[in-house]
Amino acid sequence: MLENLLVQGLSGLASASSLFLVASGLTVIFGVTRIVNFAHGSLYMLGAYLAWTLVTGLPRGHLGFWGGVLGAALIVGVVGVLIEVLLLRRIYKAPELFQLLATFGVVLIVQDVALLVWGPQDLLGPRAPGLRGATEVFSVRFPLYELFLISVGPVVLVLLWLLFHRTRWGTLVRAATADREMVGALGVNQRMLFTTVFFLGAFLAGLGGALQLPRESVNLQMDLAVIAEAFVVVVIGGLGSLPGAFLAALLLGQMQAFGILIFPKITLVLAFLVMAVVLVVRPHGLLGKAPSTQHAAGPVEPLLRPSPREVRLLGWGLLALAVAVPPFLGDYALIVLTEIAVMMLFAASLHFIMGPGGMASFGHAAYFGLGAYGAALLVKHFAAPMELGLLAAPFAAGLAGVVFGWFCVRLSGVYAAMLTLAFAQIAWSAAFQWTELTGGDNGVLGVWPSGWASDKLTFYYLALALCTGATLLLRRAIFSPFGYALRAGRDSPLRAEAIGMDGFRIRWFAFVLAAVAAGIAGGVFAYAKGSVFPTYMAIPRSVDALLMVLLGGVQTVSGPIVGALAYTWLHEQLMRLFELWRLFLGGVILALVLFFPQGLAGAIGRRGGRE
Repeated sequence: MLENLLVQGLSGLASASSLFLVASGLTVIFGVTRIVNFAHGSLYMLGAYLAWTLVTGLPRGHLGFWGGVLGAALIVGVVGVLIEVLLLRRIYKAPELFQLLATFGVVLIVQDVALLVWGPQDLLGPRAPGLRGATEVFSVRFPLYELFLISVGPVVLVLLWLLFHRTRWGTLVRAATADREMVGALGVNQRMLFTTVFFLGAFLAGLGGALQLPRESVNLQMDLAVIAEAFVVVVIGGLGSLPGAFLAALLLGQMQAFGILIFPKITLVLAFLVMAVVLVVRPHGLLGKAPSTQHAAGPVEPLLRPSPREVRLLGWGLLALAVAVPPFLGDYALIVLTEIAVMMLFAASLHFIMGPGGMASFGHAAYFGLGAYGAALLVKHFAAPMELGLLAAPFAAGLAGVVFGWFCVRLSGVYAAMLTLAFAQIAWSAAFQWTELTGGDNGVLGVWPSGWASDKLTFYYLALALCTGATLLLRRAIFSPFGYALRAGRDSPLRAEAIGMDGFRIRWFAFVLAAVAAGIAGGVFAYAKGSVFPTYMAIPRSVDALLMVLLGGVQTVSGPIVGALAYTWLHEQLMRLFELWRLFLGGVILALVLFFPQGLAGAIGRRGGRE
């Protein structure tokens, strides 16, 4: 028994050390540039693929293996520099979430480039020379390479500490982390500083990926798998804190190692459970610091005004087309139009808390999925009709919004966004593993509309009415006294509370309202597809909502509608026409980021006023 515990503990240390390598690069980049680099996982995956190519291509032996690992990390560092110089340097003044959109575009491009170069199959790397086999640790045999990895994390931590505290460059980086504007005022070349920081962060990500070569196969799923855990480590430790990231990696590694023995059913979501608890108790992470007043207040958002008359006429014209044209279309077109209507409401619900509310959410799919399950479980267990299911959908999502929102709206910035992600992953895990209730990975099948709405055209009109009506109600709420109070709390929370506004209750109600709207979209989607699966509330679904809002424009009311139309249509067409559709979609996203930094609706609305 003791031997098993020792092996689990050492395995947890090896995993923690590997995870720290990736998380340290992520926290260094965020600490200086303030960019939430979603592409960090892609750099990790690229490091693993490049290491496989170099190691298998170079002569066998110590020099070939370790030279390939180091060479892969350096190449990834150069790739990071290219991303910073060609893309991120142009959008440092754009909203933070739009920078997140840019890095997600890089994720899509790297995925298809890796698929094109290395193919879809898993690649197995050679063992590390000199570190093959096992050795005895307290009478227990343990792999030598795992022991080597255990030592890598502390060594990297010490080297980074020396770099940041014993060199002039490190002093400038720490100064930029504390007060970026003051460093610029002192004449420091911030561009070069940011570039070197990005090189270091990318190098660490590439090194982390390359060192996994003897441990696991290299595959196309590595990027999203590691980025979620790296974000968790960085947030638990405290954004910008290297010791915090190391402590969080140790905590997470040990909890996952022993959690599989003690709580095997929650291992899928254990990291997010830990993050949720830490953020509730310590809102800025274990060793993180609350942002100064200077950085806590974001830029003043432009005033939202009702749409100009021309824009309103255009919107009513498009709605008239959506009503008049479908009878002349085929079933496939009706399916696509129904999905567009659902995604329009889904995006509008997220925009309601992101734009007027100023609260980013990385887990909004939880309420979409819970709405779908609220309807589907009534069908599965009680044979309820569609009408009752569509009423249960917003109720289930709203109930979750009440509970989750009570915690989430107390935080701000990336911490709040990551807490929403934690709750979403908890909901996803419950749907995935509670097989008796939800069917698990098999989902809930047979969620069909009532007889009068079984025809695709009729159901399309039902979906259009429900989703358009709910979207218009959200729009009305934005320009109501409640909406103005919500925006006042976003732009100037201290002044809003000084005149008697309860900022917490206003944000909480807005969060619940957005959850209810997402639940309506999820319920309609469940009946449109005839089935519900845990993927409805998984991370990619939340990312879809973020993409639609950001593509359309967070600072406009019509942004989510435009973004949902553009993203859903573009995604559908690219998947049909191109095998490498992620490459094309990522390119389109980067083009929009560079040339339309305020989103599509923001660019359209510059002439006639803000809509």
